[in-house]
Parts: sequence; structure tokens; C-alpha cells
Amino acid sequence: MQVVLSWSGGKDAAWTLHALRQRAGIEVVALLTTVTSGYERIAMHGIRRELLQAQAVATGLPVIEATIPPQCDNATYEASFADALARVRARWPDCARIAFGDLFLADVRAWREALCSRLGWTPLFPLFGSDTAALAREMVAGGLHAVLCCVDTQQLDAAFSGREFDAALLEELPAAVDPCGERGEFHTLVHAGPMFTRPLAIVPGEQVLRDDRFAYTDFSAAA
Repeated sequence: MQVVLSWSGGKDAAWTLHALRQRAGIEVVALLTTVTSGYERIAMHGIRRELLQAQAVATGLPVIEATIPPQCDNATYEASFADALARVRARWPDCARIAFGDLFLADVRAWREALCSRLGWTPLFPLFGSDTAALAREMVAGGLHAVLCCVDTQQLDAAFSGREFDAALLEELPAAVDPCGERGEFHTLVHAGPMFTRPLAIVPGEQVLRDDRFAYTDFSAAA
């Protein structure tokens, strides 16, 4: 069974890839990523396209990009997503399933299910329903290495932006913050793990606050 994976560049998508590769009869054929034009970064996470490409090489998979404009409305997003899935189908005619790294937000899952149904695709949610505290510890223990590249300062202090997603960080997260950031408290950039053939060398750069809310750390590939 061929599957395309919705790829954010973060830990949940990466761990979903790892989980799918443990399942018999599943072949992940590609990553599908939403990129914001002009910024040339993965939407919401703010990950540079050069790091996206490095991640793809490390997974051994091609990337299918869905390009959206800044301040994208839902209709434009859905049209771009549909076009990307059509390109996946053209390249892999037997691929009819797309996997997502969602963990417990039922409304997000229902929205994805409705969208995929309209487009003739079957969504998969390999990690859905996981205990996120246990899952976060499993990721760290399993060799996943990620950094916080975006923090929602309405939910978590901006000082967490740029930090490594590790046991120490999990201990320091406020009780109200989900250990996996599933409510959007933070987003991550994965730079090593069992889903990669080799680690990515990254360096932190400028830290910026966007929309008076989101604290981004701009990571780039090390020279």
C-alpha cells in the first residue's frame, strides 16, 4: 500500500514516517509539504526550503510542494493541496492514501477527513490518540533530535524558541502546555532521528516576533 506523508518538517511528521516504516505492507512514496511563496519556507513552521530539501534527502523521499501565498485563505489552501495530490497521483497512480501526524485534535482530523473525501483520498492518522507525554518521551528516547523553531507566545514563553526538544525541555514545560505542542504551543524542526539516513547540520540565526505573537528562530544549514 502506497502512502504519501503530509510533512511539516517537525517531530510529529517525522515520527509518523518512522511509525509507518515499521508497518508491513506500507510504502511511503513521497512527502507533501505546504510552502509559503515569497518567504520560501514551510508554512507555519517557518523552516527554510533548503532545510526541507535536506530533510527529504535524509529520508530518501521526494518532496511534492503545495505553494500558498502569505495570509492564505482556506479555499486557496485547498486548491493548492488538491493540485499537489493530483501530482502525486500522476506519479504514483496506485497511491490513494495520505498520512498525517495529528495527535488528538478531533476537529482538525474531521476537517482533513472531509477534505480528503472530497478529493478521493483516504487519510491515515498513525499517531492519533497517543498519550502525548509518553509519545514525547518515546521520541527523545528513540533518537529523534529537534529544535523549537516557532513558539506561540500567548501559550509559552518566547525564551523556549530555539531550544532543543529534549528531556530537559519536557521537564520545564508549564503544565498547561502539551508536551508535543499539539495545541499549537510550539513547532519544531527535526534535524536527526531514525527516519533519517544522516543528521542535518543546522545553525540558529535571527530570532523574530511575527504578528506580535509568534517567536521564530531562523535555522539554516551549517556551512
